[in-house]
Amino acid sequence: MRSSRTLSHVLILLLLHSVAVALVSAQGSTRSNWQTLSDQVKSGLISTSNTKHLIGFPPLVIARGGFSGIFPDSSSAAYNLALMTSVSDATVWCDVQLTKDGVGICPPDLNLNNATNINYVFGNKTKVYLVNGVPTTGWFSVDYTLDELTNLSLTQGVLSRTNKFDGNLFQILTVEDVETQVKPPSLWLNIQHDAFFTQHNLSMRNFVLSLSRRVIVNYISSPEVGFLRSITTCFNPRITKLIFRFLEQNEIEPSMNQTYGLLLKNLTYIKTFASGILVPKNYIWPVDSILYLQPHTSIVTDAHEEGLEVFASNFVNDVPFSFNYSYDPLDEYLKFIDNGDFSVDGVVSDFPITPSAAIDCFAHVDKNATEQAHSTVKTLVISKHGASGDFPACTDLAYNKAISDRVDVLDCPVQISKDGIPFCLSSINLIDSTTVAQSSFLNFSTTIPEIQSASGIFTFSLTENDIKSLTLNCSSNIKSRCRLQIAPKSKIQTGRVILTLTEFLALTKNQTSFSGILIIIENAAYLAEKQGLDVTDAVLGALSKAGYDKPGAQKVMIQSTNSSVLMQFRENNNFEIVYEVDETIRDATNSAVEDIKAFADSVVIKKASVFPQNSAFLHGTLAMSL
Repeated sequence: MRSSRTLSHVLILLLLHSVAVALVSAQGSTRSNWQTLSDQVKSGLISTSNTKHLIGFPPLVIARGGFSGIFPDSSSAAYNLALMTSVSDATVWCDVQLTKDGVGICPPDLNLNNATNINYVFGNKTKVYLVNGVPTTGWFSVDYTLDELTNLSLTQGVLSRTNKFDGNLFQILTVEDVETQVKPPSLWLNIQHDAFFTQHNLSMRNFVLSLSRRVIVNYISSPEVGFLRSITTCFNPRITKLIFRFLEQNEIEPSMNQTYGLLLKNLTYIKTFASGILVPKNYIWPVDSILYLQPHTSIVTDAHEEGLEVFASNFVNDVPFSFNYSYDPLDEYLKFIDNGDFSVDGVVSDFPITPSAAIDCFAHVDKNATEQAHSTVKTLVISKHGASGDFPACTDLAYNKAISDRVDVLDCPVQISKDGIPFCLSSINLIDSTTVAQSSFLNFSTTIPEIQSASGIFTFSLTENDIKSLTLNCSSNIKSRCRLQIAPKSKIQTGRVILTLTEFLALTKNQTSFSGILIIIENAAYLAEKQGLDVTDAVLGALSKAGYDKPGAQKVMIQSTNSSVLMQFRENNNFEIVYEVDETIRDATNSAVEDIKAFADSVVIKKASVFPQNSAFLHGTLAMSL
């Protein structure tokens, strides 16, 4: 138990350090920047006839169950971490369930087995109930008093997330516990299953009305029209806003027996009992079946014109989202809050630190400010095989994407063909990144222990024309992340060209947006001794022919794990020599550093040498003296 609690404290400290770095330069967005709906708009001071000219407050950050992406949802640690790492006015979210004795608690799911260890405590007491007409088996709060539930511990309900904090004995919190213990700036109650509790003779309406006499509730959301209509006259919208929550468009709203897609077409009716709407993010920015972003809908502007605020949900950092965001959740948030056409009024997130950074640091940053920051920070951004997370490695598509993403240095890992032509390819083994295994060259497969233990089809076994005839795929270790792996045929017919080093240098030579190129050379000794191929001479020849051996605007970096290779480039003062340390190191002795300085200008070390990991968490930093 002690070790689990210690790890919790260490993690919180690390996260606090991270957020301090992320938010220290926050500008604090001015109200005039935001196309959100504000109380000024709804009071009639500003017209909603042209939503592009709305002047509102920054969007809300709504922490669903606290920082539920790390700690168990609705635990004290999740709520406290959310407030420590978010914008100052963050709202905390509680999914309200009612106990047998009518107490409101905050586990995220009607079935307590999805968020607690109830199956261990009450293992043989499962029940089957109808939930929105669907028979559901589990353990439900309506069968237990609050006293009985105090024996339970909250657990991480998303199995792909860490379970390291499940043993911390986080107790179930009541709604009033959240108010008194967490003291959030703003409280959001989500009432997901009013009809279910009514069937069990428990009144969610009576609960929220009674609670509101003791606790300020800022937002109440529900996907049930009947529930919201039953309380609409009981709350002052300037204190408590009622929000209608849309589920998927083909689902049926229980009290009206209409699909949510149909209700979406009648926002005027929604306005009669709600101040705003909460929609899944794909209502606003749809994606197609292969995760490509589609044009945005008009739902935000339509709702704003009706005087309804719009909140978007389903934001997480650890579930695949549109390829258009290049696996950057910040970019996704900016698409919803800073796109020039509209801004949502708030986002519901399991990782509230990310929308907080998007709102306070990255939104409304103009090009000049970006360039100024880029010139101030001296850290180089070096591509890995181009933008290989987006497109097949070392293709013109990957390289052009890296250039458009404002890379500083573009890299080319050099491999060589049977006829001595150097190529930019991510691996000497063509099986790793091309369709060679499905070609007529399959019989070239061989095992070469000096290169790798497994068999492969190697570049030096095929001629330039042979290699050019192949099609590039995403590298095997990132296939699930690379967009062209599952792209429609029309999107993959171009842009998968295998580039020779000469073609790579022609692509980069006249570029002014980045500062240099990185040439990576490996297996040079084997190629020279066993294959009679001098990759070093081939690289030098290509660089000379392209004019890179003379002083110029772009720097040329030569990288290798082999010091003998680097020594051959040392004679040319126009090259920066980079030594790659191909193992994880803890420190470097003075003598080792001096040895490296004799032939190299800089080093590349593994990230684990700087930030070691423990159970998939960063574990402090190492003191590297290089």
